[in-house]
Amino acid sequence: MKSILYATDYSENSVAALHLAHTLATSLDAMFIVMHIFDMPLSLSSPVTLSYLKKEERLLVEHREKLADFCALHLGRHWQDDQTKLVVQEHNSVKDGILEKLVAYQIDMLVLGTKGASAMKELFLGSTTEALISSAPCAVLSVPENFRTDSLKTLVYATDFEQADLFAIDRLVKIAKAFDAKVKVFHVTTKKEYAGDQQMEWFKDLLLQKVAYDQLEFVLRYSEKVLDTLQGYLIETKADVLAMLEREDRGIYRKLFHQDIVVRMESKIDIPLISFNVAGL
Repeated sequence: MKSILYATDYSENSVAALHLAHTLATSLDAMFIVMHIFDMPLSLSSPVTLSYLKKEERLLVEHREKLADFCALHLGRHWQDDQTKLVVQEHNSVKDGILEKLVAYQIDMLVLGTKGASAMKELFLGSTTEALISSAPCAVLSVPENFRTDSLKTLVYATDFEQADLFAIDRLVKIAKAFDAKVKVFHVTTKKEYAGDQQMEWFKDLLLQKVAYDQLEFVLRYSEKVLDTLQGYLIETKADVLAMLEREDRGIYRKLFHQDIVVRMESKIDIPLISFNVAGL
């Protein structure tokens, strides 16, 4: 992983994401880009004139200073090095502004903080986070505001035996190696699924041909309550991160969470989620 972009609105709920993004960038020796997008207030908007351009330039300077102060406050005064970059942009759409920079800088991972709710809940609220998970050309890591850790020890990948899972797990293992962390490939098989144990063995053989890592484990559980079983496993293993594949409406997100999602969203699981978009693998 060569580049990580962290986007913030300066809020407290984005601080945990800042810490994790910085930890990842440092551990992976990746370029660390910190970004803020602002929208020009209507009171300052006008046709493109010299006056307008000066106002925009002033706001760019102000936000750049504010962004630097925000990072220094939470990471320490000497957080910057040759691998870090501050980016401030005026744009009327946060999502579109971020997407532009993801492409321009060829970002490998986008890191975002979630707003108060658990990361799992936030993904289904029609938020900017969900929109970016669906359209970002890279992995998206959403971090709940109360997440705190100095290191990653256990990463869980929930697989649906997609071909693209092989590439996503390969990328997850590269992250795990930097922390000497365990990677647990997890699947819940139901009565409707054909030969889940055989599929797991087939998938395991394929993956081990591609990925070499001595802390890679494979776990199969039988249950009709897929979400509950997954959540229980995350508690059982004290997982630090949950990773999944996003593939339009056919990804595991949509398979796990059905029409009663609003009722079932309440979760005690409050850990970061990495979404690997099949388009970016």
